[in-house]
Amino acid sequence: MDRIDEESQQPAPPVTFTGRKTLVAAAVAVVLIAGALLIRPARTGDDARPPGPSERAASAVGRGAPVAAVDLTALVADREKWVAAHPRDHASWAVLGAAYLEQGRRTADSGWFPKAEKALKRSLEARPAEKGNFDAMTGMGTLANARRDFGTGKKWGELLRAQAPERWTAYPVLVDAYTGLGDYKAAQAAMDRLLELQTGLVAYTKASQVYRDRGWREDAVMAMEHAAGAAKAPAEKAHALFRLGELSFERGDAALALTQYEAALRTDPGQAQALGGRARALAGLGRGGEAVRDYRMALGRTPVPQLALELGELLEALGRGQEARVPYDMLGALAARDGSNGVDDDVVLGLYEADHGDPAAAVRRLSQEWSRHKSVQVADALGWALHKSGDDVAALEYAKKATEQGLRSADFAYHRAMIERGLGDESAARRHLEEALRTNPRFSPLRAPRAKEMLTVIGQPAAGGPENVLPTKPWVAPELPKPNPPKPKPPAVPPAAKPTPTPASD
Repeated sequence: MDRIDEESQQPAPPVTFTGRKTLVAAAVAVVLIAGALLIRPARTGDDARPPGPSERAASAVGRGAPVAAVDLTALVADREKWVAAHPRDHASWAVLGAAYLEQGRRTADSGWFPKAEKALKRSLEARPAEKGNFDAMTGMGTLANARRDFGTGKKWGELLRAQAPERWTAYPVLVDAYTGLGDYKAAQAAMDRLLELQTGLVAYTKASQVYRDRGWREDAVMAMEHAAGAAKAPAEKAHALFRLGELSFERGDAALALTQYEAALRTDPGQAQALGGRARALAGLGRGGEAVRDYRMALGRTPVPQLALELGELLEALGRGQEARVPYDMLGALAARDGSNGVDDDVVLGLYEADHGDPAAAVRRLSQEWSRHKSVQVADALGWALHKSGDDVAALEYAKKATEQGLRSADFAYHRAMIERGLGDESAARRHLEEALRTNPRFSPLRAPRAKEMLTVIGQPAAGGPENVLPTKPWVAPELPKPNPPKPKPPAVPPAAKPTPTPASD
């Protein structure tokens, strides 16, 4: 027993492997790993490394979402190198076209659009639309909308929807195209279908756009807040914050808009659209010097005609008319550049010509635009140009088309008010001036002060009002007839009961 106890207390000898055992164990391990790979092969998602800049950008442009500048540059360089060696890769050409398009939108340089069109057409040559080149078709529709060629955008979107009705990327193209053409019911139907198929930044952004056009402000803000919550990258978050700033400014809250624009710039310093928005908000808050600075910086980063027009009008409002000629001249040069790249700037050019140039030329330009695109923006601009050229009767018809669709715009209401005053309808003019200032009392550094001044000039209705409307003597309560309730009817007497005959006794 002592010997057994001693053996039990001694440590067990170590396990050793011979060379043969080691080889056998390794072979078994290889067989097990190979079997596991046969059961489930390795996938792209198995790579634990985070995606690189070009991968992030490719994912974003595939969803139609904004992209950071550095990622976009990396994607363009990567795909350009790839297609140079693989010219028949239709998918890479489509990605490159989408990247060029995003570069053009991000930098407001329409010179990228012809390059995007060329790349997308190369993709369609390698794989035609009838064979299901959905990415290139989406890119062509998006490019057409970016150029404001909404009729072409509609054709591509409807072709894509016909071939792949469950593919959600067709519906953002259709929302933009129908909106630009003025078919707001079709735009809402496309938006509803988009939300059924997909939720996320792009879907919520389009929903906010449709709600805004219908005048549903609270819904538009809520949808854009959902878009901000769904953002996957700083560039996407900054874009949503910029759009929230636009909605805030349109409803007259310049202070909140300024906060949201600045938040967008902190999130993505390359968000040049937010810089232009901040300039607009600063002008609304009466900080004209800072607004001029921001407008000039924004035009340096994203030179677009709309910002040049806003800067010129701000300088005019500040009494710096000579300086305003510089951005006005820039507006013409930018519009000419855009026109050479297939971009339609007729609305902003028409508004500039109506207010600061030749109203008759504005009418001609905007009449042609109306024949192509019957949106509320074109209707408002054409109505204003007709007013400035002296035709208020025709102008009012277009002003009604712009203001009665649902969109709540201080500029639209102001334009209609001035047209109605030109027709002598001061009551309607007063109502729409009040609507403009109620919607956004800071909607323009030039027109908002004029609206306030005009409202003072028009004043209230004349004392007494029209004939036979207001009484000439104090009101006296009429003597009403006394109530004469009907007399109660006597209760009905039930008929006397007939006597029961008594049977005769025997």
